[in-house]
Amino acid sequence: MSRLHARVGTLRQLEILLAVHEAGSVTGAASALHLTQPTVSAQLHKLADAMGVALYEQHGRKLRFTDAGLAAVASARRVMEEFALLDMTLADLRGLKAGTLRLSVVTTAKYFVPHLLGPFCQRYPGVDVSFHVGNRGQIIDRLEEGLDDFYVFSHVPGGLSLDSAAFLDNPLVAIAAENHPLAQAESLHFQDVASVPFLMRESGSGTRHAIEQYLIQHGYSLNVKMTVESNEAIRHSVMAGLGISILSAHPLNLGGWVGLAPLPVQGLPIMTQWHLVRPAGKRLSVIAQAFQHFMEKEGREVLANFVDDSDRFVATSRPVIQ
Repeated sequence: MSRLHARVGTLRQLEILLAVHEAGSVTGAASALHLTQPTVSAQLHKLADAMGVALYEQHGRKLRFTDAGLAAVASARRVMEEFALLDMTLADLRGLKAGTLRLSVVTTAKYFVPHLLGPFCQRYPGVDVSFHVGNRGQIIDRLEEGLDDFYVFSHVPGGLSLDSAAFLDNPLVAIAAENHPLAQAESLHFQDVASVPFLMRESGSGTRHAIEQYLIQHGYSLNVKMTVESNEAIRHSVMAGLGISILSAHPLNLGGWVGLAPLPVQGLPIMTQWHLVRPAGKRLSVIAQAFQHFMEKEGREVLANFVDDSDRFVATSRPVIQ
């Protein structure tokens, strides 16, 4: 048996190491852990001395973890996950459901995922939720590091060993400012909107991927004038008359249609789906198992009213489908 564990200090040092890696700085980790910067630095120095290697290098205000440091982070994460699993298993044996559900979602999903978490947490009041929202690239990074139990994508990342299950339709609809000339039309062909300035989501987003696949499939093109990195920014840019766009109906239904109008383009909406994703083979905690069961048995029903709202929009936004 390795004797490294006899030299390495406390679990608290491993927790501090993970916090520094997550925050990218000693200052950020100290703030997250409610410790002073000297305390964090001292504990890291003790951990590095025990391991006999440098864990990171300082480059200006940024830290760059060494290969040894990254290996220590990976091992520390597994150690802390084991303790979390044990804690949740013991709670389950005591007849409780307690612990933390870790969920990361791309930005568009933030509009409806809370509607799933609400009833789940009401059923299991002892459950805490770590709910992380980011762009597609950020969530893929978390997925590759295995930081969470589940991830929500509209376009499942390729090249990774994953388990995924679709749980909600995701209609992508064309929108314009309510005073835009095209907003007055009763029916439009795609060619009618092809030359109008178009606002596109950033490269790598699930919405952009679906639009680009649709264009390739049908041989269409768009007059892309701006690339915008969030749904909210696109909504306001469209309202300001900078162009038209295609977005998920979900943030529009929940975020509001003020100043916007659907464009009745034949062949739209582009229908995609939302997926609940996790690394294949990763052991699920008791809480994660409960959430997976909840999603499989009740997720669609819980979102039924929300889906109905989306369907009503879809029905009015495409009066003529060929």
